[in-house]
Amino acid sequence: MSEPVNRTILLFDIEKFGTRDDVEQAILRRLLYDVADGTLNVAGVSETARLRTDRGDAVVELIDANVPVSTLVKALLTETPMLLHAKNRLMASSTQIRLRIVLAAGYVALDENGWVGSDLNHAFRLLDADPLREALKAADGSSVLCVSDSVYQGVVRHGHHGVRPEEFHQVAVQAKEGATTAWLHRVPSAGRKDGGAPSPGSPAPDSSSASAGGSTQIMGSQYGVAGGDVNGDLSFDFRGQEQGGRQ
Repeated sequence: MSEPVNRTILLFDIEKFGTRDDVEQAILRRLLYDVADGTLNVAGVSETARLRTDRGDAVVELIDANVPVSTLVKALLTETPMLLHAKNRLMASSTQIRLRIVLAAGYVALDENGWVGSDLNHAFRLLDADPLREALKAADGSSVLCVSDSVYQGVVRHGHHGVRPEEFHQVAVQAKEGATTAWLHRVPSAGRKDGGAPSPGSPAPDSSSASAGGSTQIMGSQYGVAGGDVNGDLSFDFRGQEQGGRQ
């Protein structure tokens, strides 16, 4: 066995792979490779800085420790979902792909059968954990990301490279070796941050408001505005125009 070396450990696993037939599995594996390659290319991971091991329904990427982990996290949260969306929108439902993803770090060694090490075993425990499986079942998107506690404490919580630590929440994972801690990424509700405040880019309140069955108030000039049905009472406020003179 070789001497252990420090690596960033990235795992991709296909949801419900065993329920697909052989042809579908072959398609899913090609999609998985495309998504993994595309994500790592965006993260700036060269071919010489990564080693891949195939696990059938999963892929293990062992990445050189000199590659910034924050860059990997950002790519997994932005590029991976976009790649999955682009792939799935062209596929039949039977060959659409959804992924559980784990990002961890630690020491691995090479023996005659492949890569070994307790840190690698720990990453696979996170990949198979119920919290991650349940998170993907409940997700609107096609992937969920879990990071190990060491990755969260060393990188994510500091907000490097635009990573938002408030979008991760701690989960308890029961493994064969005992209980451990990990961090799941949760996507905020569309157009809003945690806490309910509108996020950048969400529509700002305008000068008119409407609610079904309630009253609607129109403020200021609405010249050139046309639109759908308005239910309830209408009231018009032209006080701003009166103060500035009649048009």
